[in-house]
Amino acid sequence: MDKIKIGIAGYGNLGKGLVSAINNTEDMELVKIFTRRDPKMFDNVKMESLDKVFDYIDSIDVLVLGLGSATDIPEIAPNLAKYFNIVDSYDNHKNIPNYFKEMDSILKENKRTALISMGWDPGLFSLNRLIGESILPKGKSFTFWGTGVSQGHSDALRRIEGVKYAVQYTIPKQEILDDIIAQPDNLQSYETHDRQCFVVLEKGYNEKHIREKIVNMKDYFKDYNTEVIFISEGEFKEKHENMPHGGHVIRIGETGDKNIEMMDFSLKLDSNPEFTASVSIAGARAVYRMNRTGDYGAKTILDTPPIFYSPLSKEELIEKYL
Repeated sequence: MDKIKIGIAGYGNLGKGLVSAINNTEDMELVKIFTRRDPKMFDNVKMESLDKVFDYIDSIDVLVLGLGSATDIPEIAPNLAKYFNIVDSYDNHKNIPNYFKEMDSILKENKRTALISMGWDPGLFSLNRLIGESILPKGKSFTFWGTGVSQGHSDALRRIEGVKYAVQYTIPKQEILDDIIAQPDNLQSYETHDRQCFVVLEKGYNEKHIREKIVNMKDYFKDYNTEVIFISEGEFKEKHENMPHGGHVIRIGETGDKNIEMMDFSLKLDSNPEFTASVSIAGARAVYRMNRTGDYGAKTILDTPPIFYSPLSKEELIEKYL
């Protein structure tokens, strides 16, 4: 069996998770890991400078991006899409429609395929929101994230000048979860979640100034009840280097004569980046198959055939899952 040849762009927490996810597959092969740091820092023959990624256009079937959503993906992915099939986990929800349009145009022009925003939210949670509202059209939907570490929000914190280390925990409001059926269906995310940031500053930077930058950051912390806690590097490394997460997608609807039905898709994750990476690698298999059939352009989890995610044949899937 010919293996799908995978490249990874970025080697942070998500990039390391992607390596692990590829190692758990039998139909994929890791070609190179591309980093913006000095490849000589790593004792790994597969490390290469991101500047040399274009030397591997003919050697890679799918390039999976282990990059941050705050600036990296929107700045870097459009150029990569001219030459590679791509999977990314872009998670800036409000900007996804514009990002999709930009990528779709580039990919179609160059006969490439990309699966964008492929993680668990956006990603698996998006799919379950669609399924819940399609099955129960009369009702209300809720999405809760956490308690856990948000990679995208933590990355946004670390982009602030003067921040040495940072992590952000998303915390659902338990009083709302405990009385979910009574809640209105138009609650905003900032009404149902709190955000807690633990930050280690570089020497010489002012806590008040950094706190103001954080709590007023558009698309990430503005409008939320955001607590910023400054701690030492030692405390950070002792208490905040694990990356758990999870959450719920809940659909409450009526059927028949006012019968109440509830669908609840939930995740409880020891490692947010490793799970996100596992979702992305399943997406790489789908991108490879779509591109080989001439299905070019930007795709999402909502319009990708589920059969493409599995290494099994259609006959095997029917026998196993139906």
